[in-house]
Amino acid sequence: MTVKNNRHAVDAQLGLVSSVSNKSNVTQIRLRIYIPQHYQQEPIISLLTSEYGLIVNITEAMLISGNAQGKFDFELSGTPSQICNGLNYLEKLQLKILGKPNAYGDGWGY
Repeated sequence: MTVKNNRHAVDAQLGLVSSVSNKSNVTQIRLRIYIPQHYQQEPIISLLTSEYGLIVNITEAMLISGNAQGKFDFELSGTPSQICNGLNYLEKLQLKILGKPNAYGDGWGY
């Protein structure tokens, strides 16, 4: 992947919050991820902190035993680079990820 294409991928990921692309300071995004049953015993959320240096604020979580997938609503705080690396990690796990463009808005409706 060329540097230009890689930068485009970074901009697309950071597009979850339109004001993030050109900042080098700490910023915040809000996500909802769906966790398949086979990942529910894995430290997915804690690795965002320990491996990627992100601050994670879980605002809602639902895990159901059995074959159902769970979900986490949370805010990630860090530099754009840290957030991009954390999002890459979640994408590599092939999790369903939803972003909320306005981290300070009400609810999850658009």
